[in-house]
Amino acid sequence: MPQITKGGKFVFGWSKINNDLTMQLFKMAIDEYDITSEGKVYLISGSKKTGGFCVSKKGLLANSKIGNVLTDLPLLIDYQTDEGKFVNYKGRLYCWLSVSKTGVLQFSDALLNTLSLKANDKLLSIRGSDIAFVMGAKGPLIERANSFEENIDVY
Repeated sequence: MPQITKGGKFVFGWSKINNDLTMQLFKMAIDEYDITSEGKVYLISGSKKTGGFCVSKKGLLANSKIGNVLTDLPLLIDYQTDEGKFVNYKGRLYCWLSVSKTGVLQFSDALLNTLSLKANDKLLSIRGSDIAFVMGAKGPLIERANSFEENIDVY
């Protein structure tokens, strides 16, 4: 797993949004976060600096320091909102999506538009906290990864 700056974040690799609006999550991220075990994941809008989104699951989010998002939004914790429909909570957007056992996400045009993403965008899978990993779309870390001398795998 590359570390693109000394003392900086580790990255798993790149994932591309395919023309059919699917995206394969990086195997190392799937394994480290056990992200497919519940069959559903939460997407959390990324920061203004990095864009993209964070990927988590109920088992990681519920007992975390930001777990109150699930208790404050009971429709989200029970997956009673429409799949892929974002809910605004304290300045971030949250939604849930089904995830295949192999780690494939299926997006809608509306979801991608909300995140300012589109087909053929390449997102950098970044080790985040123990709560979520980041699928970054822009900013200094992405620029560093694009000019990184070693190979960063693409899914």
